[in-house]
Amino acid sequence: MSDTVDPARGPRPAVVALDVGGTFVKWLVADERGVLRQGSVETRAAAGPASAFAVVLDTVDTALSAVPATHRPVGVGVAVPGTVDERRGVCVHSENLGWRDLPVAQRLREHTGLAVGFGHDVRSGATAEARLGAGREVPDQVYVSVGTGLAAALLLDGRMVSSGGYAGEIGHGGALDGAPCVCGGRGCAETVASAAAIARRYTAASGVAVDGARDVLARARAGEDVARRVWDDAVEVLSSLVADLVRVTGVPHVVIGGGLVHAGEDLLGPLRDQVRARLTVHPDPRIVPAALGGTAGSWGAALLGWEASGADLGPIVAAYGDAARRPA
Repeated sequence: MSDTVDPARGPRPAVVALDVGGTFVKWLVADERGVLRQGSVETRAAAGPASAFAVVLDTVDTALSAVPATHRPVGVGVAVPGTVDERRGVCVHSENLGWRDLPVAQRLREHTGLAVGFGHDVRSGATAEARLGAGREVPDQVYVSVGTGLAAALLLDGRMVSSGGYAGEIGHGGALDGAPCVCGGRGCAETVASAAAIARRYTAASGVAVDGARDVLARARAGEDVARRVWDDAVEVLSSLVADLVRVTGVPHVVIGGGLVHAGEDLLGPLRDQVRARLTVHPDPRIVPAALGGTAGSWGAALLGWEASGADLGPIVAAYGDAARRPA
């Protein structure tokens, strides 16, 4: 790509995208053809909600400063976890970040002076997978994200179901007893089947601290009984959730995303078997890994930024397809 500005066209438009998670904020700068710069920083959510939002503001400044001189920023896209009201631009409730009724879109507009596209992290990831990745040309599908938290996004007839921000919160509720959950309930699916829960439950059962769910999986592969039991419990709970989603909606296509998708067939193989065993009158759904991996939220946030800027998404989506699926 040229390092000089075309005098006939001027600087090319670019957007800044932030995928805000409970552990990291991933950012990227993209033009109409693909990613120009990217990086990540720790969210520091444990320091409190104000600190976590300060990280978001610092990160958007970092990303804007990384826009090449050949480009000009025209919009910001941001995806955040929790209960999110996209229409009002408000994070209603995010346990992982400690946010309550935070007007994220408004504050980012005031901070940057740019158009801001705002969305839920999982719904943004689902949009990216539906337009660019493993869900392309499938009008009815469910996207399930298994990472620090556990949530889903539902597309019916090609349209995202939001229901005021509460649709897809499969990680919380549904149980009356069990381990305490950050939502205030007990025994929620997120206390067993999220990547964070896998590591936490293993440490509680074994007394051995581990470096995340991948470490637990490695121990399970090596034949360790405690690790295998914790892993199998997570798959069982996840399979129950996926089967319930298929029964209620009838979708034929399920995309599994989030950090745990890197487990590959150690997750997807038994998940497919157990979902199949739980269904009777429903056809077996296709259960596939997210094509965009851990970048789905970032690509979704970039699309939010372009949409907020008023850009025509058609050519951008066409150009992004191959770039998004290319290994990082």
